[in-house]
Amino acid sequence: QVQLVESGGGSVQSGGSLRLSCAASGYTYREYSTGWFRQAPGKEREGVAVIDRNGGTRYTDSVKGRFTISQDKAKNTLYLQMNSLKPEDTAMYYCAAGGPVYISRAYFPAANDFSYWGQGTQVTVSS
Repeated sequence: QVQLVESGGGSVQSGGSLRLSCAASGYTYREYSTGWFRQAPGKEREGVAVIDRNGGTRYTDSVKGRFTISQDKAKNTLYLQMNSLKPEDTAMYYCAAGGPVYISRAYFPAANDFSYWGQGTQVTVSS
């Protein structure tokens, strides 16, 4: 049974940093893409960053240059380093796994491209 457990969320002031972690059990990050999505109240879930089995990454435009996705395959853990946080980054952040094997430059994977989800961790950025 696949379990994804996120941690690292919290409340920070604008300009601050957080690092989210997603520990996986019953699943290996070696085969398929994984990623981070977020959902703010009243809004649809949106992709933030994804990484494929070869380390290829994609970011949504609003976080480019501020967020970095990475994975430690030995620890089976996915990370999202978030710097220069803004109030508009406030959302519940979800770890997703079991996505496409490779990430195309022309296509940012959608939420329904991923098979497994964590329970989410809240990020709140105050101005």
